[in-house]
Amino acid sequence: MPSRGRLRPLGLHEVTLRPGFWQRRQEVNRSATLAHVEHWLERAGWLGNFEAAPAERRGREFADSEVYKLLEAMAWELGPAPDAELDARYRAIAGRVAAAQEPDGYLNTNFGRPGQRPRYSDLEWGHELYCYGHLIQAAVARARTFGVDELVGVAIRAADHVCDVFGPGGIASVCGHPEIEPALVELYRVTGEHRYLEQARLFVERRGRGTLADIGFGRSYFQDDLPVRAADVLRGHAVRATYLAAGAVDVAMETGDGELLNSVTRQWRNTVARRTYLTGGMGSRHQDEAFGEDFALPPDRAYSETCAGIGSVMLSWRLLLAHGDPRYADLIERTLFNVVATAVSGDGTRFFYTNTLHQRVLGTEPPAGAIVPRAASTLRAPWFEVSCCPTNLARTFASLAAYLATSDDDGLQLHQYAAARIRTALPDGREIGLEVATDYPATGRITIRITETPDTPWTLSLRVPHWAGGATLDGLTVSPGNARLRRRFSAGDVIELDLAVRPRLTGADARIDAVRGCVAIERGPVVYCVESVDLPAHVSLDALRLDPAVPLSESAEGVVASCRIVSPADQEWPYPAPSREAGARSADVILRPYHGWAGRGPSTMRVWIPAG
Repeated sequence: MPSRGRLRPLGLHEVTLRPGFWQRRQEVNRSATLAHVEHWLERAGWLGNFEAAPAERRGREFADSEVYKLLEAMAWELGPAPDAELDARYRAIAGRVAAAQEPDGYLNTNFGRPGQRPRYSDLEWGHELYCYGHLIQAAVARARTFGVDELVGVAIRAADHVCDVFGPGGIASVCGHPEIEPALVELYRVTGEHRYLEQARLFVERRGRGTLADIGFGRSYFQDDLPVRAADVLRGHAVRATYLAAGAVDVAMETGDGELLNSVTRQWRNTVARRTYLTGGMGSRHQDEAFGEDFALPPDRAYSETCAGIGSVMLSWRLLLAHGDPRYADLIERTLFNVVATAVSGDGTRFFYTNTLHQRVLGTEPPAGAIVPRAASTLRAPWFEVSCCPTNLARTFASLAAYLATSDDDGLQLHQYAAARIRTALPDGREIGLEVATDYPATGRITIRITETPDTPWTLSLRVPHWAGGATLDGLTVSPGNARLRRRFSAGDVIELDLAVRPRLTGADARIDAVRGCVAIERGPVVYCVESVDLPAHVSLDALRLDPAVPLSESAEGVVASCRIVSPADQEWPYPAPSREAGARSADVILRPYHGWAGRGPSTMRVWIPAG
């Protein structure tokens, strides 16, 4: 609960998902993904590291963090729906972690023990503080949904250790991978211990002062090139950038630092305008998992890491709470439907590390028992040598209900549309309850029934997405933005919001060279794509030229677009004089939601289609 801001978040005990798109995803997460992740953490030895001898440690330097993210996901799941078996698994893992903590609070399986490198000897790459961040966030999840337990005590001792070692008079540096910053602020909010907030503030202020050694990618890789206040756009490693920005917003809100908040707000605005994919994905460069230059957004080389999408949601959520502007919720929605939902298979046991927008060759599905190199899988893989994304998805799906709604002094705001039951109390004690019925995004009809209300007026605010021109609220046309109803409601009142969910063509800024002359298709918040498995025999994706003059239509399979089928000819020199390609015939082509691509086996795929 931020101490300042326009809006207040609701807890998982106040919002319950009902059957629908996101409830199905969350149920798969609970029933399949958590066990899948736990199995692989054990099999890969990353759980065993907490008991293993130093010479037997397995995995990358940040492997501890994956265990902590699993604990966070378990904690969020257990909060609204207690489960004795899951709780026992959680406690067993937490106990193994606690046993590895040293008396002064230090906890890391990769440093500090006999035969290992000394503590904090590699701040650029060691990820020690990063791991603490995920440990603390796991403990915060447990504290918020259960109360103080063994893991919370472990995290508090670790945070005290960090403050002792990196506080005033200590090591005046930062971690190469931001993450501890938002974690310390969240722990401050739970415990009220001001030194955690002050340490987070110190880490944010030290960033960009050249405290880390320079590397081949440059200091911008870990945002140590410019102070946070001086930056105009997110840059460098996309996950690091979004995590740092999220922590900076948290610090700004708790300290009342308007300059810091304005700086991050400016960075978000410029990043969305110049460095974000249609899907909401962030990061176009493979070599350093980083943002590229402005408008450098090639679809076939999109890195668009799953974790960067989750970092974007974290940042946008904090800015939404700070400002109340629906633009932040718009980006959250886009990213959830087109990055987060895309990154995991329907059964919850395979994952994309990166999220390309154009697959040129048929992918290869890794065997169920295979660990694949990071980002090397062209189809969803069961596990990676760097498996930050599966655990990050697990904790995000587990806490998803908390992103739906907020409150303020005067009422309730709905930001994301899913079937749900919501019950909360305003700061003055007035209790509000409602039920949301919808099959969104299949259709745009959202029906809200008031189940509990005070006998005084209050305001219900509903987000109308930027794409939803022609939306109606109780039969009256409303513009994109926030539509507000303020009145004295009665239990049983029904409100109907109808969003214009229909297929539409989308273009791109002419400065995005990689997709100039192409169009994409969206329907509501969902980006669509064409896959080779839906094309006529012997027709390749390269042969498609979408005719924007022919209206789009819908069928049971998806969106139908009229395309010319051309016959590109191979030549000794691939740069002929400009001319219109000869079209042999026209054909109707089916496009399906991007979040489901590769669900029917190997295929080639593209989101952006040449127009002509």
